[in-house]
Amino acid sequence: MKTFFKIFIGVVILTIFIYTIYFLYNKSQAKPIIFETTTPFTTNIIKKTVATGSIVPRKEIDIKPKVSGIIEQIYIEPGQDIKKGDLIAKVKIIPNMVNLNNAESRLKRARISLKDAKRNFDRQKDLFDRKVIARSEFEAYELTYSNAIEEVEAAENNLELIKKGQTKNSGQTTNTLIRSTIDGMILDVPVKEGNSVIESNTFNDGTTIANIADMGEMVFEGKVDESEVGKIKEGMGLILSIGAIENVKFNAKLEHISPKGVEENGAIQFEIKADVILIDTLFIRAGYSANADIVLDRKDSVMAINESLLHFEGDSVYVEVETEPQNFEKKYIETGLSDGINIEIISGLTKKDKIKTPQ
Repeated sequence: MKTFFKIFIGVVILTIFIYTIYFLYNKSQAKPIIFETTTPFTTNIIKKTVATGSIVPRKEIDIKPKVSGIIEQIYIEPGQDIKKGDLIAKVKIIPNMVNLNNAESRLKRARISLKDAKRNFDRQKDLFDRKVIARSEFEAYELTYSNAIEEVEAAENNLELIKKGQTKNSGQTTNTLIRSTIDGMILDVPVKEGNSVIESNTFNDGTTIANIADMGEMVFEGKVDESEVGKIKEGMGLILSIGAIENVKFNAKLEHISPKGVEENGAIQFEIKADVILIDTLFIRAGYSANADIVLDRKDSVMAINESLLHFEGDSVYVEVETEPQNFEKKYIETGLSDGINIEIISGLTKKDKIKTPQ
């Protein structure tokens, strides 16, 4: 009996040992690798570079007053269309006390001079009528009297301008009524009724009363890195993607490349401008951010493959093509334009060839 148990235990141990050896052997055997394949396809290949920027009106101006004072009334609001000459605001003049005093003093002196000139003129006219003095002597007093009349009128007009911004003979308040100088849309009105404004002059830009722009002409303003600026030229096409308008592409034409770069964050950037071709059914607001794909080269409906399938051998390029199931051989090809993802195949492949994809 003991002998039977010894033999049985020995058989069990041997069986376990043999099974373990068999299991480890099978586990050590590498499984065969099955390579996936793909075929060439037809697509459009566009080689491009990207510029970031914004959409702005081509023509945008700031309306500034010609006189200093207080905004008495505003006639427009942002978003409103406006024509050249339309009224924007009215400014109430607060006269400078020094200038006002000088103008009043000038008028008083002019009236005194006129009174004296008239008295001399009347006296000399009486003498001239009696032929006591010659005409040439009388004409000198007549000229003095005419100049005195003109000086009074000029002093009165000057006083009216300081007080009201207009003269009594002008018939219109050209300085106090602010009008648009172009056709367009009101983008912003940064002042309110009651705000003080400063006139535009040689020493001061003046207070902006309104921003007006022609929204029918928009341009893309962006910047291109110095490594890309040498690849572009005026007249190239751009494809614009506007962040606020999804799933819509706008075409544009590059019209300006700055001859001077500007350093930003350690890199030299060159400003570019492009004319945007608008879509009638979509309204583009000034200041929309946009990305521009600048088309450097383009080929439509060409045979292509994914660029990751390429292998390089010196100056040659090849792919591995399946000749029999899971058997591959090198096939040298000629490539063309690449967009960084897909690459054009000029020769060496057909659309039926199965190309090994990398693991």
